[in-house]
Amino acid sequence: MEIHYTPKGVCSKGIDIELDGDIIKSVKFTGGCNGNTQGVAALAKGMTVEEYIKRCKDIKCGFKKTSCPAQLALALEEALETAK
Repeated sequence: MEIHYTPKGVCSKGIDIELDGDIIKSVKFTGGCNGNTQGVAALAKGMTVEEYIKRCKDIKCGFKKTSCPAQLALALEEALETAK
């Protein structure tokens, strides 16, 4: 399954996600802090959707109420809901 998500409240402008069942196959952020988003994408690869959500959903970036890792978790939550 391929997902395109438009994050809110962060510097990145888009997140493209590829899932293989419940496993995160790849993640690509458009915009944002390049090194950080590459790191998040690399760490998420191979993780289950539920594990990623559990670990990253509540991460904040500075004074923002969210972060790029949290926005990826929200995108994955929406994908789970849509799949049901």
